[in-house]
Amino acid sequence: MTVSLPAHRQPSRPSGHGRGEVHNQGSGAPRLTGLPTPTPVQLVPQPEGLLQIHTAPFRGSMAAVFSQALRTAGLGSRVLVSQFLRGGVEQGVAGSLSLCGRLQWLRPATPLCIEEPLDQAGDREAATAALEAVQEVWSYSRERLVEGSIDLLVLDELGLAIQLGYLEAAEVTASLERRPAHLDVIITGPAMPAELMAMADQVTQLRRCA
Repeated sequence: MTVSLPAHRQPSRPSGHGRGEVHNQGSGAPRLTGLPTPTPVQLVPQPEGLLQIHTAPFRGSMAAVFSQALRTAGLGSRVLVSQFLRGGVEQGVAGSLSLCGRLQWLRPATPLCIEEPLDQAGDREAATAALEAVQEVWSYSRERLVEGSIDLLVLDELGLAIQLGYLEAAEVTASLERRPAHLDVIITGPAMPAELMAMADQVTQLRRCA
């Protein structure tokens, strides 16, 4: 007598798109389906530079920013510090100082610090020489600013130089608007024009405690 037994069947599986489901169709290696699509690799963009203003109703608010500039240069960044009215050393572009191998410190080629408004100077010859010295510092700073050959630019008493008549606010703001995206700019000193304040990403106001 011959007995017919039912064929053994594997339990059926749902035919959905389960995670990690293996399919083997015909010849070749099995392939996985239902795995999440990997997120494309995205490069981290270079951080944008900031325009910072450190202002105070008095002169001499440069010390903390200068320390920051030295630290930045010590970490390998290229730094230019330009002081527009702090003369007394007959420096100029040709006599600028180099610190840490990465920081250039520039002051005007004048025998004294500049304090008088250009149109009220008693000695016209000295006033003309002071104007040329300040313009030299600005021209060099603007060139480095626009070409983007530095990482940090510090402009000390820029606002006061504008107020005293040695620089034009429109020219300064136009140049700052052309700065490369990576470049950090710090402007220090009193008498900050409204045009510069409006451009700033960060404003720090200093005061003396009684």
